[in-house]
Amino acid sequence: MYAVVTTVRVAAGQFETASKALQSDVVPRVSKAPGFAKGVWAINADKTQGHSVVLFGSKEQADAAAQMARSGPMPGGVTIAYLEVYEVVAEA
Repeated sequence: MYAVVTTVRVAAGQFETASKALQSDVVPRVSKAPGFAKGVWAINADKTQGHSVVLFGSKEQADAAAQMARSGPMPGGVTIAYLEVYEVVAEA
């Protein structure tokens, strides 16, 4: 299994708009990607930095999802700060 780990920055005052786009567009699109297993999206206390870990069945599927994230449209006020594919070595 492989994880796409992403950190995003959310511009001040844009959390509500970004959250709606996450729920209506990003999560449904990602969950339909080939090999999708599970995803978690989180936001910090001041709602300016988000993190996600999305699991895929193979490295190729995770790489394709990462490329989709890099090239796809982002919600207004959201920018990718970090995006990397990791091999999952343990799970609970």
